[in-house]
Amino acid sequence: MPRIVVDVMPKPEILDPQGKAIVGALPRLGFDAFSGVRQGKRFELAVDGEVTEAVLAQAREAAETLLSNPVIEDVVNVQVVED
Repeated sequence: MPRIVVDVMPKPEILDPQGKAIVGALPRLGFDAFSGVRQGKRFELAVDGEVTEAVLAQAREAAETLLSNPVIEDVVNVQVVED
């Protein structure tokens, strides 16, 4: 069954307190190669049947209107993943 994966991230100008907490914890756990973290959201939309351009367009519209808050978030990826 194919899936459509939607990735949503906070806009660059928006403070990301979860990302800041993670980047602060990484060195304490021995992960010192990272200087920044932004935490986002990933949605996996299961599709019955073929993913047509119309279905992909619906996923993009859902991503922009329901899955993200366009005031503070950007939809950064909408892609089809075959199982």
